[in-house]
Amino acid sequence: MGPIFTELINKMGFIILFAYLLSRLPQLRRVMLKSKINLRETVFLSIIFGIIGILGTYFGIPVQGAIANSRVVGVLAGALLAGPWVGFGAGLLAGGHRFLIDIGGFTALACGVSTFTEGILGGIFYLLLKGRQKKWLHALYIGFLAEMMQMAIILLLAKPFSAALDLVKVIWLPMVSVNAVGVSLMVAIIQSIYQEKDRIGAHQAQIALKIANQTLPYFRKGLSQETALQAAKIIMNSVQVDAVAITDNERTLAHVGIGDDHHRPNQPIKTKLTNKVLDGDQHFVANSRAEIGCPVPGCPLGSAVTVPLKEKDRIIGALKLYRAEEQKITTVDTELTLGLAQLFSTQLELARIEYQANLLNKAELKALQAQINPHFLFNALNTITSLVRSEPEKARQLLASLGDFFRNNLQQAEDLVPLHRELEHVRSYVALEEARFGDKLRVIIDMDPSFSCYLPPFSLQPLVENA
Repeated sequence: MGPIFTELINKMGFIILFAYLLSRLPQLRRVMLKSKINLRETVFLSIIFGIIGILGTYFGIPVQGAIANSRVVGVLAGALLAGPWVGFGAGLLAGGHRFLIDIGGFTALACGVSTFTEGILGGIFYLLLKGRQKKWLHALYIGFLAEMMQMAIILLLAKPFSAALDLVKVIWLPMVSVNAVGVSLMVAIIQSIYQEKDRIGAHQAQIALKIANQTLPYFRKGLSQETALQAAKIIMNSVQVDAVAITDNERTLAHVGIGDDHHRPNQPIKTKLTNKVLDGDQHFVANSRAEIGCPVPGCPLGSAVTVPLKEKDRIIGALKLYRAEEQKITTVDTELTLGLAQLFSTQLELARIEYQANLLNKAELKALQAQINPHFLFNALNTITSLVRSEPEKARQLLASLGDFFRNNLQQAEDLVPLHRELEHVRSYVALEEARFGDKLRVIIDMDPSFSCYLPPFSLQPLVENA
């Protein structure tokens, strides 16, 4: 039993190494990261894990006319990681192979059936453990259970029974223990893909938030050549790409990096890719110069991801990240650009809301001023009316002063005026009121002549009027 242990452990090392190398393949990583796989991807994963199971057969150790093997590792790991249909396919492939290479062998049928059954068992546990943490630990227990089930199937199907019993006595402990650990290790290795995705996602979110914080002061001013240029420079300094561009719906606002000799600000958009995004309301990835569609010969832009910028549901421009080589835009590049475009769109929308709020405040102030002027006019006219018969000359002077006062008001367009000008309005008002009330009214203005500030027009006169 000792040599079987040693050999199985050695062969298991090769299988785990093969699984690790497979986990580095972009094609496998892309499929494994999907929340739901289609038929083609199911067949692809079934073949991959089925091949790992077949390797377990070929790395097996001949024992009493049978093979002590690690076939279950690939089949069960595939089922636990990718679901029942992958377990079914991988088990059918590896189990069918085991039966066909030794037709007539006294354990051929039993081993083929047990491998297929272990794939089904793994699929069942995939459904039961969905969403659980530490799947590698559950895989250890399930691997132990699956191999014990294989021993039972060998005893049931292999003939003669005495030979099957002698075989199980020799192989059960090495296969159960080594293969259970092997399944657990393979699940842990493949699951590292998900952990790496989480790490990349966290780093990507950190970069996006850093860029958003740096661009916020610029995009609060809206989308323009100046703000777009500053944002493009910030992205260029934060992300390892070869060029960054921002456009509105018609022109390039900023282009930083390679290709800036002909992709220049305030020029019409040149690339077909950008026009496609602006017309189609969705992001696109171009993996070649032909897909980018720059009409300038020798343009160094090889691949790109382009995402629309929006205010509410209206497209107002595009954000573009470029690489010099073709086929070099990664999923991380795409997700980062989508995240940045969403953040920039939110910033621009907030800038628009802030601008509208400022306009509303100004409109309310103008409306208040429009209410103040007629009120002052009515009071002044009442004063002049009271003087028309008794002091016509003084009434004539007050009318001239009132005309000058309102002429100045009509010419007043500033949002803020100097304090001395506002005091002139107050003195004009007081002069009219003093003419009306005589000695009953006394106003004293006590202020340091050197003091100066700005305030909204017509803000002091209502205070004096209602004092």
